Amino acid sequence: MKIRKYERIFLPKDFIIDHWEGLLPFYESLLAEIIKSKDEFVIWLKKVSELESVVSENLAWRYINMTCDTTNKEFETDYLYFVSDIQPNLSPFEDKINKKIFSSPFVAELRIDKAYDLYFKHLEISIKLFREENIPLHTKIQTLAQEYGAIIGQMNIGWEGKELTLQQASVLLKDNNREIRETVYNKIQEERYTHSEKLDGIFSELISLRTQVAKNAGFDNFRDYKFESLGRFDYDAKDCLAFHDAVEKVVVPLKKQLHKKRKEKLGLETLKPWDTSVDPDDRPKLEPFTTGADLLEKTIRAFERIDPYFADCISTMKDMMHLDLESRKGKAPGGYNYPLAETGVPFIFMNAASMQRDLETMVHEGGHAIHSFLTRELPLNAFKDTPSEVAELASMSMELLSMDVWDEFYPIKADQNRAIKEQLEGIIFTLPWIATIDAFQHWIYLNPDHTKEERVKAWNEIANRFESREIDYSGYEKFRDFAWHAQLHLFEVPFYYIEYGFAQLGALGVWKNYKTNPALAIEKYKTALKAGYTKGIPEIYELAGVKFDFSEKYIQQLFDFLIKELEE
Repeated sequence: MKIRKYERIFLPKDFIIDHWEGLLPFYESLLAEIIKSKDEFVIWLKKVSELESVVSENLAWRYINMTCDTTNKEFETDYLYFVSDIQPNLSPFEDKINKKIFSSPFVAELRIDKAYDLYFKHLEISIKLFREENIPLHTKIQTLAQEYGAIIGQMNIGWEGKELTLQQASVLLKDNNREIRETVYNKIQEERYTHSEKLDGIFSELISLRTQVAKNAGFDNFRDYKFESLGRFDYDAKDCLAFHDAVEKVVVPLKKQLHKKRKEKLGLETLKPWDTSVDPDDRPKLEPFTTGADLLEKTIRAFERIDPYFADCISTMKDMMHLDLESRKGKAPGGYNYPLAETGVPFIFMNAASMQRDLETMVHEGGHAIHSFLTRELPLNAFKDTPSEVAELASMSMELLSMDVWDEFYPIKADQNRAIKEQLEGIIFTLPWIATIDAFQHWIYLNPDHTKEERVKAWNEIANRFESREIDYSGYEKFRDFAWHAQLHLFEVPFYYIEYGFAQLGALGVWKNYKTNPALAIEKYKTALKAGYTKGIPEIYELAGVKFDFSEKYIQQLFDFLIKELEE
């Protein structure tokens, strides 16, 4: 794919960000500019968007470099310099820019367009929530989140004379030898537990800081503040609680059935936490690829068969070296697709360890990447900044849409079917976990003055609500008490998690349509993603051919379909 480089209309072509003083004149210039017409206002907004894009991409590369190598002090220093020096200086000027926008008489004319209306709605929220006294608090919050990532990224265990990252070690939890699984499970959990007091302390500090941010902005609690700041125009906290209830009623019983069946197949009296990943039919673990390069090439071939455009996107990223796929010591945990606002070609980061889970991560992040490509020609950065409910629809749909071409990874049909079965069963396990994490966050921030003991108690009560109760944690309760430490969203992006649940329902709908008419489903999927954030969430879901609905009735319909497909 030939990438057309955006032509800057405001900043010098060779301008790079190395300190705040270099940025300051451009903000001052935008604030001083006199705007006399609607057309001039639109051009001025494009200048604002260009500056936002350049700043955003500079921060992106600092974050990418740091997560690719958490042991590199220079990368850490570069990132923390932006967070502690550049960003605090940016915030007041961004607020002034937002206020200048709303002082313009041309806002009303542009609001007729839904895309601009959504843009202005989010700016209104930013103005409403901005407080000068919150700037140093946000800086401290980001620093603590970085500290969490560094601790997690350096966790490893010793195994047969080697040091393995926790991602690499988790592969051994699929070993058919139960003693090996138990030993590795204990090693992983002990490594996590060693750091639990430190991580718990970081989280307590984050709760305190976030609560103060909310109170400074006039809110009773951080949950309500965060819902407002996320711009959740199409649902509220009550809808999230209803989603929890629906998952508990519809999905948790299915999870219980799967665990019971697993216990029976393994011939066990009790199912222990190290028995949940191994193949219940005693087959060796699935290995869809060997190296990161192998994973990449197979993904490109698979995407080519779904839609050549999809393959072209990933190939372009390969050519531009915008991928870091393999797990290694010192690399931050998890996986992400980071949009690069000015370049328009994102970066995929993950920790591949030759597991089926890694294949799922690759196609998931690939869906995000394709979304970035499809929106890159939208005129304003704000139009590309899609809400998570839409962004995750792109990625989670791709997981399901790609299953028919997983023969690229599994030439033997039985292995492909087994991988698809794992994927579909994974949905049954994932939704209760999403509900658990989200419900935990509601409790955390509605009860910010809780003790650590009360937090452990609340966690276990909530986890029990969404557990199948088939797994025996006797003797391992201390590990379960801090299982949530592994969920980076709690530390780094609070309340960004339930979106995966909503998007999973949408993705099931997209896949259901694909089973009936593949070409039409792909066309609608692409049309929805091209919209970026120029329409509301329900409208974008409608473009994709599905409903933005998380009622018990709708969830039941989708899971009836899923169970039917699983049985087949």
